[in-house]
This record gives sequence, structure tokens and C-alpha cells, in this order.
Amino acid sequence: QVQLVESGGGLVQTGESLRLSCVVSRRSLDGFAVGWFRQPPGKERQFVAAIHWNAANTNYADSVKGRFDIVRDRAQNTVYLKMNNLKTEDTAVYYCAAGVRGVTAAADGYMYWGQGTQVTVSS
Repeated sequence: QVQLVESGGGLVQTGESLRLSCVVSRRSLDGFAVGWFRQPPGKERQFVAAIHWNAANTNYADSVKGRFDIVRDRAQNTVYLKMNNLKTEDTAVYYCAAGVRGVTAAADGYMYWGQGTQVTVSS
């Protein structure tokens, strides 16, 4: 099983920025997409962003478009989620996931999941 490890979560204030990292323990990610999901307190899991490892095409949720940026570092097998102008609504546990069905927003398109990292945005 491929393993994913998220890091970079923490407590920030509204308007600030934060960068999350997802390191994937697989020799080659050819054909994979890596996505970010989040689950706010008391709400269902929601799609955030995804990127294809080869083509680098991306997909963003409307709620984060223009504020968040997903990028990959092939040499380090790492996908970053750069979050800017954070809002209290961004407070959630953030999960990274990997799958082979493209940059879909559907959770069932990802077969491997990390354990999550907490992001808390205070006002």
C-alpha cells in the first residue's frame, strides 16, 4: 500500500498563509493524481484541489479558487497546497489522497489516504 503523510497544519489568523505538504511513499507516481480534501467540524468531507503527476493539470473547488494553489515537486515525491488569505471557513482537517482516475473531485476516485493534518483559522 502506498502511504501518504501530511504536514504543515497549525493555527493561523484570518488573512494569513499556510503551506501543507503531502509526501507520498511510492517510487513512481506516473499515472496518479494527488488531491486534497478537508472536513470542517460538523460537516461532510469536501474536495479542495487536485493535480495530475504527469500532465500537471489541476482542479480546484470554487470555494478556494484564486486563494489556494496546488503544486508538485517530482524530485521529492511531494505535493503542496499553498493556502493564501485564509478564512475561518477554511478550518478543517485536511487530507491528501492519491488515485488513478484523474483530478476528479469525487472521493471514490482516490484509493490511498493520509491521516490528516489540522488547520485552524481564528479571527
